[in-house]
Amino acid sequence: MTILVTGGAGYIGAHVVRLLVERGDRVHIVDDLVTGIAARNPGVPLTQMNVATTEAVDKLTELFRNHSVEAVIHFAARKQVGESVAKPAWYFAENIGGLANVLLAMEAAGVSKFIFSSSSSVYGYASGGVTEASPTLPASPYGETKLMGEWLLSDVVAAGSLDAISLRYFNVAGAGSADLGDEMGLNLVPMVLERLDRNESPRIFGDDYDTPDGTCVRDYVHVTDLAEAHIAALDALDSGASRHRVYNVGTGIGTSVREMVDVILEVSGAPQQAEVVGRRPGDPARVVGVVDRIAEELGWRSRLGVRDIVESSRAAHVRKG
Repeated sequence: MTILVTGGAGYIGAHVVRLLVERGDRVHIVDDLVTGIAARNPGVPLTQMNVATTEAVDKLTELFRNHSVEAVIHFAARKQVGESVAKPAWYFAENIGGLANVLLAMEAAGVSKFIFSSSSSVYGYASGGVTEASPTLPASPYGETKLMGEWLLSDVVAAGSLDAISLRYFNVAGAGSADLGDEMGLNLVPMVLERLDRNESPRIFGDDYDTPDGTCVRDYVHVTDLAEAHIAALDALDSGASRHRVYNVGTGIGTSVREMVDVILEVSGAPQQAEVVGRRPGDPARVVGVVDRIAEELGWRSRLGVRDIVESSRAAHVRKG
């Protein structure tokens, strides 16, 4: 199969590209390389392009036709919550505009299989075990763009023959190999590792929540497991279908912030102790994905645990220097 991966030079996208190449699929990457790194998958054809620009539809249509593309996996998007709050109009232009352009090009070229990188951020301040049927009340413009992207997909499906799957990720971390680490430093594990590099104590925002150890509980999924979920979703697509399915992607297991920080300190051999500071506004006590649907319908389950996440993140962090 020939697959075009937008954002395929990014952290998650590069893991999916590598799995596709390893199993013998033909892959073409489209990435603007603002945060993506071309060297993550050397030898894979890459077109540098921002899919949200006005000329992107024609360029993408040409790529689809020239490479006989059969499916699209769409990662290309802006993804910083704080930035989305500061620049909401730009986030909608980039994330929804980019998605619309990709779908228009697919329609023009007759490509009908699509996987969308969505997010558990669509649930907003939901607490406890979150199912796909839980209320979707995003708490940021970023989350709103992900939910609106799902709405757009549902409308396109209703209007034609697109078979689409949206994957709502929970907290992604880890590295499939040392050269594919998360270099953005915006998530808990890389943030703690960077603080340790500076001989600073890891920070825990609040330890007075209604959880076993008082710190927030989250669902951390290894990026390799997440990449494998994309492969399962890709194999479940049907070019003759007209439907839009939505799946949570997580472990179904909650890990507290303190538990995660303790594992990072242990694996790193760091002498520091965690420092508890005040709560961050809006942090729910516990958010864990219910992942029964993807297991039952696609046969995917996570395999890797918290220690795998930390050890692989640490190896990638050390390699980066």
